[in-house]
Amino acid sequence: MTGATIRRNPTLGVVICAYTSDRWDDTVAAVASVRSQTTAADEIVIVVDHNADLFSRLRTALPDVTVVENRHRRGLSGGKDTGVEVTSSDVVAFLDDDAVAHPDWLRHFRDAYTDDSIVGVGGTTLPLWETARPRWFPEEFDWVLGCTFTGREPGPVRNLLGGNASFRREVFSVAGGFPSHIGRTSAQRRPLGCEETEFCIRVSQHRPDWTYVFEPRAVIWHRVGAERERFAYFRSRCFAEGLSKAEVTRSVGVADGLSTERKYTTHTLTRGVARGLGEALRGDRTGIERSGAIAVGLLSTAAGYARGGVPLRRRRAMNGSE
Repeated sequence: MTGATIRRNPTLGVVICAYTSDRWDDTVAAVASVRSQTTAADEIVIVVDHNADLFSRLRTALPDVTVVENRHRRGLSGGKDTGVEVTSSDVVAFLDDDAVAHPDWLRHFRDAYTDDSIVGVGGTTLPLWETARPRWFPEEFDWVLGCTFTGREPGPVRNLLGGNASFRREVFSVAGGFPSHIGRTSAQRRPLGCEETEFCIRVSQHRPDWTYVFEPRAVIWHRVGAERERFAYFRSRCFAEGLSKAEVTRSVGVADGLSTERKYTTHTLTRGVARGLGEALRGDRTGIERSGAIAVGLLSTAAGYARGGVPLRRRRAMNGSE
């Protein structure tokens, strides 16, 4: 890090970003799950994204929690940056406003910081279905739901998943905060993302000696509403992911921006298709449905990436003609 001694038991702050009263019960449940941790949080902060009514209501209902308004541009990145600014803990953890954490969530985060070079730890995010997992929905695409997908292995990773992640405070002084030009805003209808991917890669480009770790025992459950169980949502979310990946590559370069995605495509998705076809041959008809969904998801993501790259290609063409 910077030569300073890293605390063996760092203080822990938890930031929850909220934007809508429609998730009131979810947000209250998220806070309750943090309060119930076996390793207590030193700070709990809720950042409200430009919603005065929700801000006032949360401050009244949760007097023992720090509730603040987003100080920056509308959106998840601005909310997270605000959360970092108002906390003082050694490690800042982020929890989605529609998720609940296992009681040992923070303990596993804290215990994973075993080395000075480890600057971020993420955990497992499991889907909490409103009804049940659709039979066609492949686990390889659980990232569509903001959840951990099959194939993600414990240990060092390129980036963490933003709804279940923690970072040493020093990280935010190296390359700035989360990107405001990438990711979701409360006014957007498209489910964009990847702000944490760009952030992690950008920090690593400044400090390649730093490491992010996936600790699978740090578990949370992310609520999946019925609207996210539809195939139309699946396709649109994959397309939006492609758009977001195009933005990431513009920011950090293609080599770093797509390094993990190449392995995911050639290994994880290939195995997923083969497994689905094998299940179909053994009489499980849903196997062919999951294999088909993998193909559709991959094509939709590629289409989004191609669409998102159009502005960049146009700018290059214009620059070349000048």
